[in-house]
Amino acid sequence: TEVFSKTIVEIARKEPKILAITAAMADGTGLIDFAKEFPERFFDVGIAEEHAVTLAAGLAKKGFRPVVAIYSTFLQRAYDQIIHDVCLQELPVIFMLDRAGLVGPDGPTHHGVFDLSYLRHIPNLTIMAPKDGNELQDMFFTALQLNGPVAIRYPKRDGLKLIEGEGPKKLLYGRGEIIQQGQAVALIAVGTMVETAVHAGRRLQKNGIDCTVVNARFVKPLDEELLLRLATSHQNIITIEENVIAGGFGSAVAEFLAAKGLTGVNLKFLGLPDQFITHGPTELLLRNCGLDVEGVCRAVRELNLPIVGVKARV
Repeated sequence: TEVFSKTIVEIARKEPKILAITAAMADGTGLIDFAKEFPERFFDVGIAEEHAVTLAAGLAKKGFRPVVAIYSTFLQRAYDQIIHDVCLQELPVIFMLDRAGLVGPDGPTHHGVFDLSYLRHIPNLTIMAPKDGNELQDMFFTALQLNGPVAIRYPKRDGLKLIEGEGPKKLLYGRGEIIQQGQAVALIAVGTMVETAVHAGRRLQKNGIDCTVVNARFVKPLDEELLLRLATSHQNIITIEENVIAGGFGSAVAEFLAAKGLTGVNLKFLGLPDQFITHGPTELLLRNCGLDVEGVCRAVRELNLPIVGVKARV
């Protein structure tokens, strides 16, 4: 939230067409500083997410670049407006989905664990998830270069730090990032789970299991070229996401590989189960769902891969 707050204010100083909209979440989404500096470009519609999205559509139609900052769980209320008012019209509205993933003590009403599933099947919509603060900055900057609707989801956690002095850059559209190269198994992670996958990959590497670790970056469109390379060079692929498994990123990967006839790949999905997650410390909830470093390592060990003598890679 803090990274987004800083980023939108800095870019809005140079881009006068940027407007910010929220639904009674100005403080929670980090738009307070934006509202103070650009009061005439800030709109808080109250607890009316549907209206926030339709307002953004109208403003985009008139040539503005509206940014709708809403908690992931509450954007569900505006599902119809996202489809008919924004995506059907291919309007350049940017949805900033705060509180994506598990939110600890806020509990089941606030866990933002369904957004990848309820958004990724909507035509014309680009979906991104950053691994850290600088990538969040880059994704917002990239979204402004696209002439269509974009959703960027990020968590309620301190993990997405911003390295000062590194200005935003445009990402290659629809392209992921290989962080660690291996052969035995490919760990393809989304957003918050990238750091977890990196730590798990290093631990497994030290224990003789050669892992490729991938930062997906884009949930839609998928990096099809990279997925094809991984599927032809790895017998095992594990997708890791802080979203429900049903209809999420892993499902998208499975659908793509099946459409390409690559059914011989052993796919495993790590994500949230088909149940409402209770309150609790986020670290505990992630551990209970198998989405901590040990959970990822355990999922890899269950594949019974051969152990080889390899040196750890960075």
